[in-house]
Amino acid sequence: MLKLLFVPYHRCSRRMMTTLSQTKELFRRAEAVCFDVDSTVIKEEGIDELAKFCGVGDAVTEMTRKAMGGSMTFKKALTERLSIIRCSREQVNKLITDHPPQLTPGVRELVDRLHELNIKVFLISGGFRCIVEHVATQLNIPLNHVYANRLKFYFNGEYAGFDESQPTAESGGKGKVISMLKEQYGYETVVMIGDGATDLEACPPASAFIGFGGNVIRPQVKERCSWYVTSFGELLKELEKI
Repeated sequence: MLKLLFVPYHRCSRRMMTTLSQTKELFRRAEAVCFDVDSTVIKEEGIDELAKFCGVGDAVTEMTRKAMGGSMTFKKALTERLSIIRCSREQVNKLITDHPPQLTPGVRELVDRLHELNIKVFLISGGFRCIVEHVATQLNIPLNHVYANRLKFYFNGEYAGFDESQPTAESGGKGKVISMLKEQYGYETVVMIGDGATDLEACPPASAFIGFGGNVIRPQVKERCSWYVTSFGELLKELEKI
């Protein structure tokens, strides 16, 4: 009798499910590694911190939770959150000065090791470029390797919206950035690391996705990826095998 083998499908492949060992191998031979920023590279969600700083924290935190869980389109969530915050340029600058983003333990060592191995590192964030650039500088990541949303301000510094033309302003935007990187630099193996639904959906076109739960665990992400880590030390350990 002919026996049929049914292979489960996975978001990270249009063909077969990427196994744990395959994902680890892809990470070891990656030409580029792309990191989400909020709740991955840094401990907090930048937009939530900005909202708290502007006195509207609770309303915005709930909307962030829905956006990260995938129950609302990213652009809708971003538009609605920013319409509540309406931060000025001065408030954003003061936030970065008074409450700079806190790096997740181990990320500096991981990025340094990737650089030593000549693996290119990119930050792809649905957060704000002014905050993400600060993070990139701390990690010695070139600013032209940063993809994030741009806030707009009037001449007097008041909030004027955000640049809706940026790919990271849309659901699926992180995948668009990875496709662009593959086309621009000729990368064949690109790995995405992140905590949220927008990171998971970037694979494909990413070759593999690694879920990160070191700051917050999102069950709908954890159950849909083959490799889920809760510390960057696990990734550093894998790089020792190179």
